[in-house]
Amino acid sequence: MDYGLLVLDIDGTATNSKKEVLDETREAVIRIQKKGVKVVLASGRPPEGVLPIARAFELERYGSYLLTFNGGKIIDLKTGKCMFEKRLPRAIPLRLKKDALEHGIGMAAYGEGVILAGTQPDQYLELESGISGMPIEYLKGPEGDFLRGNASVNQCILTGDPELLDEVEPLIFQKYCHEAQVFHSEPFYLEISPKNVDKAYGLKYLLRALDFPRERMVCCGDSYNDIRMLQYAGLGVAMKNAPEGVKTVANVVTEHDNDHDGVAEVVERFF
Repeated sequence: MDYGLLVLDIDGTATNSKKEVLDETREAVIRIQKKGVKVVLASGRPPEGVLPIARAFELERYGSYLLTFNGGKIIDLKTGKCMFEKRLPRAIPLRLKKDALEHGIGMAAYGEGVILAGTQPDQYLELESGISGMPIEYLKGPEGDFLRGNASVNQCILTGDPELLDEVEPLIFQKYCHEAQVFHSEPFYLEISPKNVDKAYGLKYLLRALDFPRERMVCCGDSYNDIRMLQYAGLGVAMKNAPEGVKTVANVVTEHDNDHDGVAEVVERFF
């Protein structure tokens, strides 16, 4: 197959365990862009958290794309314009704040360039702030104050110790399954996105806009929020470091993990 589009999850795939882009991976991704292959960074991160990785891969130079908020927002890096966006209704973050307080976990919503904390920021929210490069705003007060007047937000996040989030996840899923997507992106993060929106959903929109066949698309990922994307791809590649539940849905599993240039391996094998 003549593959012409490479889609990369970021954390655990395009970056190593320290959230860094390795030299061999960076060079491989730049090399295929020079040959005309388009690259998409598909992440649960907000745009601010994806841009540093995009710059490392020189995506702006070659006119590639960002698929952020797990498919909830697509940005054309050549023009800087938003191609697609879907948001959560205002009522969901307000209810999630009550749930977080009830269960003793953290909660925040993503605003424009800022993380709006609904609860006292914990270590995991501080970590997210560092990764995304977005400051945290926390304002004690009445129920709706933390949204700062935003009518809607792109995504919400629940944070806490993995064991506690594992207990809370089925309760949150049952409560919101008809209104939103609920899934783990990390053991200490539970993300809530607009209903029916995931990475595969965003890629379907992008492929229609580009008039590009999915059979020529290679998708690489390592986590449970990558499963639908791997299933939708012409070739779904799970990283060696992915859990078994992700590997079983992939067409291929890399021989190298994200700490040893697994993405560079994919480029060498399939491009």
